Order: sequence, then C-alpha cells, then structure tokens
Amino acid sequence: MYIHLLCMKASSMPVLDCLCASFRRASRALTQHYDEAMRPLGLTPTQFTILQALSITGTVLQGRLGAILAMDSTTLTRTLDTMVRHGWVEKLQGNDRRERRLCLSQSGQAQLNHALPVWQKVQARLRRQLGDEPWQALLTLTNKVTSTVTK
Repeated sequence: MYIHLLCMKASSMPVLDCLCASFRRASRALTQHYDEAMRPLGLTPTQFTILQALSITGTVLQGRLGAILAMDSTTLTRTLDTMVRHGWVEKLQGNDRRERRLCLSQSGQAQLNHALPVWQKVQARLRRQLGDEPWQALLTLTNKVTSTVTK
C-alpha cells in the first residue's frame, strides 16, 4: 500500500489510496469516538449496535444477525455471550440444536433506551460537523459498499 502525501499540514492525515485502509481508519476513529461517549453507560459501540439491530429485527437467527451486521461469527458470539450475561439479550432454541434465535430482553430494551440519548447526541454533533449533505452521502455510500461486498 502506498500513501499520497498531499500538501499536508502538521495536523492533516495522509490520504490512503486503499479503500479498505481508508474505511478501516475511519471505522476505528468513529468507534473510538462512540466508545468514549458510551463508556459511562457500560456499553460498547458494538453492543449498542446489536441492541439496535435486535430492536429492529425482533427475534432473529444468530447467523442472520451476523449477516445483517457483516460481523464474523467469533466476534458476534463473544459479544453476545457478554450481553447474555448482562441480561440484555436472550438466546432461544431454534428449530434444531444448532440454531440459536436471539431477542432483546426487557433489560436490553431498557439499556437501549438509556443509551439512545447519548447516541443521538453523538450523531447530531457529527452530522452538524460534517454537514447534512456529506452525512447523507456517507450513509448511502457505506450501505452501498457493504451490500456490494457482501453479495
């Protein structure tokens, strides 16, 4: 991978020509930003995302949740195990012994409701800093990239 250094100021980031590297860097920076906001709630950004997804999907197979979040099975299982221990997520038996169905518990819904104002505040601040048009463009682009590479 090579890096373009475009008339950089001391505080500027180098432009990375690799789409993967650029997305990963942005993802790490955003995750750290949301993590800082969520930390006082005892919640990670990944856990918050899972709570949101389960709130939207209702009861869902674990494999389907992994596909929705483009999350590998090991990371999802590890995160879900922690969330089950906290009582935020319930694991239900599927149609056979291998199937695991997941749903948001009452405690998980309460945790999500508690975290939503913090998340909304971070979202609003980032949207204001980026501007409405770039914000929408980024959401559209990230969803398009995800659907393109996960087909």
